[in-house]
Amino acid sequence: MDYGFESYHPTVEKIIQNVEKVMVGKRNAIELSLVALFAQGHVLLEDVPGVGKTLLVKTIAKSLSAAFNRIQFTPDLLPSDLTGLSIYDEKEKTFVFKPGPLMGNIILADEINRTTPKTQSALLEGMEEGTVTVDGTSHRLPQPFFVMATQNPIEYEGTFPLPEAQLDRFLLKLDVGYPSKEEELEVLNRFEKYQPLDEVEPVISLSQLQHMQAEVKNVFVEESVKQYIVELANETRQHPSMLLGVSPRGTLQLMLAAKSYAYVRGRDFVIPDDVKALAPYVLSHRIVLHREAAFSGKQASELIQEIVGQVPVPIVKGSSL
Repeated sequence: MDYGFESYHPTVEKIIQNVEKVMVGKRNAIELSLVALFAQGHVLLEDVPGVGKTLLVKTIAKSLSAAFNRIQFTPDLLPSDLTGLSIYDEKEKTFVFKPGPLMGNIILADEINRTTPKTQSALLEGMEEGTVTVDGTSHRLPQPFFVMATQNPIEYEGTFPLPEAQLDRFLLKLDVGYPSKEEELEVLNRFEKYQPLDEVEPVISLSQLQHMQAEVKNVFVEESVKQYIVELANETRQHPSMLLGVSPRGTLQLMLAAKSYAYVRGRDFVIPDDVKALAPYVLSHRIVLHREAAFSGKQASELIQEIVGQVPVPIVKGSSL
């Protein structure tokens, strides 16, 4: 059956093309980042330094005319360095809240695993609740609010790995990956004489973004597709290599991500292929492998792909936008 998903939502296509003025050969990472953004989720980028993680986030922020803040996480970073703090105003004889860098629309949390769990928790509270707490008072974060956090997968000395319960707060876990030789040559040519990021202009407003986020919620998910998502999650709980399977939160997140993916692809309904495409990115960081499986070199993403290949796919009828 032809579902007509060979093209993108027109506005999404404009954003992708704008980001690709800077990013070379990273359409999958761009598309998935936008999927998380429209689903009002957050992204964990796990990759080696120098592959363009920061540049990707900055370019997306400029394309959306959004307030962008970059936070470099270090062991001495305090929660108040993120959230802000209350300062006594001598003139007014009262405490005044001074917002921190978390008070932005798009946040790059660079090397999140290099700071202490207490500071990590301040970020994760904002991601989960949309608020930060300072001196017992809650402060609403700006909307839209989108976090892309990075961590280096090859350096562990002096780091504080995120526990599974906190990894679960990220909608997607992605990597950017090395470019091909042809793409890397294009990078050299493109950046030889100027910085393309300086020429990026906004293509949509924040109000348009919020409207698109609201439209994602109305994307239709047929009952058989919901059942398919549940079956995938249930298989992770029974798999012999998995100590802990996907939680109900993960099941819900997969459905929300699939709705956003369908929207990005220009449809108002979800098909099983949306779920299959997103399952490794949504579910891999939500499972815990048995020690024996981890020692034998098994990867969570490969096991999710294995499950996706085994669970029968429903046949869905739908109508295009």
